[in-house]
Amino acid sequence: MSDQHIDPSGNTQQFKAFAQRREQEAAAAPKKSPVVPIIAVVVAIVIVGVAAFLLLK
Repeated sequence: MSDQHIDPSGNTQQFKAFAQRREQEAAAAPKKSPVVPIIAVVVAIVIVGVAAFLLLK
């Protein structure tokens, strides 16, 4: 009967290693900054504003 017993610690340790590896990968992944899209929107608004000013002048 002892031959049929499966020790779950191997699976638990593997899962813990997997979870820690995923956490480390997530921490190492660079965070995308919203600065570039915000600057692009501001530049687009300025261009449209200048074009409207020049057309209405």
